[in-house]
Amino acid sequence: MEFQTKIIVLSIITSFVVSLLIIPILKRLKVGQMERTEGPQSHLKKQGTPTMGGIIMIITILLVGIFAFFTYYKSENQLEKQSAMSLIPLIASSLGFSIIGLIDDLKKLIGKNTEGLRPAYKMIGLLIISVGFILCITQFLQIGTDIYIPFLKTFITLPIWIYIPFAVFVMLATTNAVNLTDGIDGLATSVSTIIFTCLTVIGFISGIKEITIFGGILIGTCLGFLLFNLHPAKVMMGDTGSLLLGGAIVSMALYLKMPLLLPIIALIPVIETLSVMIQVKYFKKTGKRIFKMTPIHHHFELSGWNENKIVSIFSFVTLICCVIGLASI
Repeated sequence: MEFQTKIIVLSIITSFVVSLLIIPILKRLKVGQMERTEGPQSHLKKQGTPTMGGIIMIITILLVGIFAFFTYYKSENQLEKQSAMSLIPLIASSLGFSIIGLIDDLKKLIGKNTEGLRPAYKMIGLLIISVGFILCITQFLQIGTDIYIPFLKTFITLPIWIYIPFAVFVMLATTNAVNLTDGIDGLATSVSTIIFTCLTVIGFISGIKEITIFGGILIGTCLGFLLFNLHPAKVMMGDTGSLLLGGAIVSMALYLKMPLLLPIIALIPVIETLSVMIQVKYFKKTGKRIFKMTPIHHHFELSGWNENKIVSIFSFVTLICCVIGLASI
């Protein structure tokens, strides 16, 4: 556990230093946030705030990840060598999703609009990364296709032809859910940090070193980034960051064989997604809206809640959900 603690501290410092270096560069390049005209009017003042801050996360994860990999790989202990090798697909999956987000952000900036990458192309990219990760953990790492059932505290084994499409669905749903959660300063980062902590604790309890190391990197990266992302944000993560966070969360959950835990510990992203789906379906049917605006954090924003209040309450709800999730195992 001492090494994992050092990894968290190293990741915080690295993320902080990289932020200090990258944010001025993004400003000079005029990589500014473009707010939707149909979004909350209060967000228009954020126009021009540096975006694509997910690049900070990419650099931090790569630097600390390489350090952690070689620290374990040079060990004479074969289990630690195996843990080092198992870090690769976890990091690669997260960065793969982030690259899709980076392309999306670049399309928005180059095209000077908020549309970005076509939804179909975006989903194809996410699908490729998802399938690649699932094949890697099932065929090469041989972690199996069994899934833990929360509260029942038992595993069920799925046939591979059922497990793969199920796991792909979970990966696509989770990355898009976290992407929708990224709408106000510090929200996605705060919620994700708590979820990462929960999954890391599960990894520690289960004795899965690669999860505790990877989780430590993510926790530290988010905490360092959060210093610049809380309201009023000095940098936005963009899809580069939100897809990375979603990809990292679901990669950890699948590696732990606990995708069914996500509806509990990631309840906020689930609610954010459901609010959009309900709003769209109800509007198409009646021409009226249930919420003032979706995702639901905008509904609370338009109801008079300030951004810090929303982040605090949503984070507290996530913390409670993670405690329930830990109790379910």
